[in-house]
Amino acid sequence: MKISALQLNVGICDLEKNYIEVKKMISKAVEEKSDIVCLPEMWELGFLPAVCLEDYCDNDGKIIKNMFGALASENNINIVAGSVANKRLDKMYNTSFIFDRKGNCIAEYDKIHLFTNMNEDKVFQKGDKIVTFELDGVKCGIIICYDLRFVELPRKLALMGIKILFVVAQWPKERITQWEILNRARAIENQIYLVAVNGCGKYKDIKYGGNSLIISPLGEILSKAKSKQEIISYDIDISKIDLVRTKLNVFSDRREEMY
Repeated sequence: MKISALQLNVGICDLEKNYIEVKKMISKAVEEKSDIVCLPEMWELGFLPAVCLEDYCDNDGKIIKNMFGALASENNINIVAGSVANKRLDKMYNTSFIFDRKGNCIAEYDKIHLFTNMNEDKVFQKGDKIVTFELDGVKCGIIICYDLRFVELPRKLALMGIKILFVVAQWPKERITQWEILNRARAIENQIYLVAVNGCGKYKDIKYGGNSLIISPLGEILSKAKSKQEIISYDIDISKIDLVRTKLNVFSDRREEMY
């Protein structure tokens, strides 16, 4: 299963530019025969330009579903569409939408942990559902940026049987070392593949760090981006998860009754 991470230099409040760039990147991934592509968090507007969120906020994912439903079906590719500002019942969420090869929106995930340091909780509502989905028969999970710091969420997803965890983010350059450590730790402790897709570029005085990653169940970095806009890809072998779990019996050796 070949997975491509689309590390986008997000144009702030420029949905048209960002969509054109994403479409180009998906076309390149299709040429490389990727099975799944994944975008970063808030790829359409940036994080968090309050000046345009209300104006461009999607309404129950209608714009994104039309865009990516068509892109997925036309290119016969699965798309983890990062996340976007999304309004439901007059409340705004940071939402990820996932599409299968036929263009069906098979899952939606609202970010559970909101980044209070940047007042994200003042803009969005907290999500209240953990989400899994299947792409080409492989069970996957999704978390968004700050969720990465809360170990219970990826562990819960692992206990639900996921083999791949997608982490979509706009993680700042100043904390990029933590980004790599946390992503590698989540892969190692849960014995899963992890695809971490970060944005790059700048908004006001914040530089986003890029360094998107594809990580093995042993925590090995299989592919890594730099700090600019680019695509990274890797053809993963799902069967290696069972091999790792046979050699290191983390899940069967857990003492759940103790903690």
